[in-house]
Amino acid sequence: MKLYYSPGACSLAPNIMMHEAGIPFELERVDNKSKTTKSGENFWDVNPKGVVPVLKLDDGQTLTEAVAILLYLADKKPEAGLLPKHGSMEYYRTLELLNYITTEIHKQFTPLFKEATPADYRAIAKKNVETAFAHVDKHLAGKEFLTGNKLSAADIYLFVVSNWGRFQDIDVAQWPNLKEFQARMRARPQVQEAMKAEGLIKAAA
Repeated sequence: MKLYYSPGACSLAPNIMMHEAGIPFELERVDNKSKTTKSGENFWDVNPKGVVPVLKLDDGQTLTEAVAILLYLADKKPEAGLLPKHGSMEYYRTLELLNYITTEIHKQFTPLFKEATPADYRAIAKKNVETAFAHVDKHLAGKEFLTGNKLSAADIYLFVVSNWGRFQDIDVAQWPNLKEFQARMRARPQVQEAMKAEGLIKAAA
C-alpha cells in the first residue's frame, strides 16, 4: 500500500495507524501548492478532491478521507485492537468520537489554515476549536486514552489534529488532560517513527 501525505496534515493519522498495526506501506509526499507528488505524479489524477490522505491499495484502488482510511486499516489488522469489536457499544462509542473529531475539531481548523478566511470568521472557528478541546479535555479526565486505557483509532486522530493548535496560537496547556494525552502519544515509539518519516522530528543520528 502507498499513503499519499503532506507533513503534519491529517494524513499523519493513517501513517501512525499503520506503524501501530505493523502494516507495511510506502509514503509518497504531496506538495499541496503545486499538487504534484515527489515522484512527479499529478495529484489531481490521484485524488480529484486535491487533498490528502489517499491510500492506494495493493489492487490499485484508492481510498480517501481520514476516518474511512483509519477504519479500513483497523479492519485490515484487527489483532492490533485499534477498534473495539464490531457491533459492541464500545465500537459505536469509538465511531462517535471519530465523528466528533472530524467535524468539531478537524473541520473547524480548516478555515484557520486558509489565508482568505475573513478575520471575523477566523475568530469564530478558533472559538469552536477551543470549545471542542475543552470537551475532549473533560472526556479524558481520569483516562489514559479516549475510550479508557486502550489506544484506539480515535486517539491517533485526536493526537494529530490537536497538534495543530500550536500553529494557531492555541495553547493546549489550558487543558491539562489534553496536554498530558499529547505527551503520552508523542512518547510512543510508533508515533515517533511516523513523525520521523514525515520529517516532523529528527531521526537519531
